[in-house]
Amino acid sequence: ITGGETMNKWVLLTLLGCVEKHRLIGVLRQMEKFLKGQEIRFTEGLRIMKSKLASLQNSVSKLPQADESSPPSTCPSLEVPAHGRKFGSKYLVGHEVHFICSQGYNLAGSGSRVCQEDGSWSGVNAVCKDVNQCGSSPCQNGGSCVEGAHQYKCTCPQNWSGTHCQHQTQTAPPEWSVMNDPAFSRKPRCAKVDRAQHCSCDAGFHMSGTTDNSICQDVNECEVYKMERGGQLCAHECVNIPGSYHCSCPRGYKLLQNGRSCEDVDECLTQQHNCTHGTTCINTGGSFQCISPECPPSEGDVSYVKTSAFQCERNPCPMESRSCPLAPKTTPATLFRMATAAAPGRPGPDSLRFGIVGSSARNLFVMQRSDRQTGELILVQGIRGPREVSVDVDMSEYMDRTFQAKHVAKVHILVSPYSF
Repeated sequence: ITGGETMNKWVLLTLLGCVEKHRLIGVLRQMEKFLKGQEIRFTEGLRIMKSKLASLQNSVSKLPQADESSPPSTCPSLEVPAHGRKFGSKYLVGHEVHFICSQGYNLAGSGSRVCQEDGSWSGVNAVCKDVNQCGSSPCQNGGSCVEGAHQYKCTCPQNWSGTHCQHQTQTAPPEWSVMNDPAFSRKPRCAKVDRAQHCSCDAGFHMSGTTDNSICQDVNECEVYKMERGGQLCAHECVNIPGSYHCSCPRGYKLLQNGRSCEDVDECLTQQHNCTHGTTCINTGGSFQCISPECPPSEGDVSYVKTSAFQCERNPCPMESRSCPLAPKTTPATLFRMATAAAPGRPGPDSLRFGIVGSSARNLFVMQRSDRQTGELILVQGIRGPREVSVDVDMSEYMDRTFQAKHVAKVHILVSPYSF
């Protein structure tokens, strides 16, 4: 600006001395226009600079402020665990810190932690704990754990070996092991854990052989149950299969839903018999019989007529016959209990007598009165099957000590060879 004023004064003096007054006025007007143009350009430049400055301030105000909303760039310091060491001294986002424990101590917690973007460490605090060698009971199958210098050792019982007594080294297989059938043998499932190989067998198998040559042999559950529980696993027969077992029943029986018990099949009820027309199907334990009872043959003036599938009635006796009234009035009837009842309008017998007749096994039964009108056939000895026993029992009626009538019941007993 100072230089400009000096130039203006020089120009003015020159003009005063060299030009006329009217020309001086024209020059002054031109200078005024020039200065006015300079002022306009300056004002426009200032306006543009103010606009750019406002835009810059607006952009800066939109940037994240250095307050609580800005993510931290570091994480807090981590302490060195007692009886351990820490590796890593930078706590910037993305950096890691590692921990190890001294000999005789185990690391609990995170061995490595990373500084996260929210200013927190990943994982949990690292702690070095004293090693309890035998606290976790590492020895299997009755082995004893012995503490050592920062390590332990398993003292194994006889026939067991390995770092944890996990391998069976018996020379003779147990009685319940199936050894000679390839279908009852499988290869063990093995995996390396902590540089040591560990093998195991599926359910129903046990480890056999040496550590280097082990095999899974089937466990015979049928034999194990007999040895350990003193009883049978199945009601009839136990069948061992690879890895398990199943129960079976004899012919004529079915296996119940519990998988162990047997139940007789009623061939008569389920129409699984081959009885012909005119015969009756009688279910027996494990089987059936087709029977057609016949009436006793006529003898003298005694004759019978069949009134049902299992009963015959004696025909009326002639008035002059003495032997006919002594013959049985009804025969046979498959009964274990006999009773009498008077016909309507007629008095019944005042005395009854019961007995056993016509049996080769009389010593197995007793016939006795259970009340005034009833007698019962009682088994007094056990019968072992399979066996068929027939016994005839009679009931005699008396009125005023005078014989009135006799009834004979034929009891046919079939004993199954099974206890179910």
